[in-house]
Amino acid sequence: MPTRAAFMAALIGASMLSIGVARAETVMFQAKLTGGAEVPATPSKGTGTLMATLDTTTKTLSWTVTYSGLTGPAIGGHFHGPAPAGKNAGVAIPFKGPLASPIKGSTTVTDAQIKELEAGDMYVNLHTAAHTGGEIRGQVEKGM
Repeated sequence: MPTRAAFMAALIGASMLSIGVARAETVMFQAKLTGGAEVPATPSKGTGTLMATLDTTTKTLSWTVTYSGLTGPAIGGHFHGPAPAGKNAGVAIPFKGPLASPIKGSTTVTDAQIKELEAGDMYVNLHTAAHTGGEIRGQVEKGM
């Protein structure tokens, strides 16, 4: 019988581990970037989209930003927060590397940043020489 007891204990242990794995979640986020969403609004004809995923186990946020129609090359881009639509905030997560479309990146985020993302209190914007404060912007929302 010790073999049966050991087998049952192993089975229960494996079941408990699989429950922990089942709690891992990937949360999807998106944003539509326009000049009208900037604060203050810009007359830019540029548009863009953010598609992002958050791995809640590793706290890794990964993103792709695609854009077109800007007045010139992007010279900066960031996640900002915390801020609802219509309000400005400081840089929370800067984009690193080339800023040509598509911009791809990832970083580990804090618990506070996760809460801001999930609450819709972060936005993404792209800066150009003509619009150093930001040419296009989009509020980050759960979904897809």
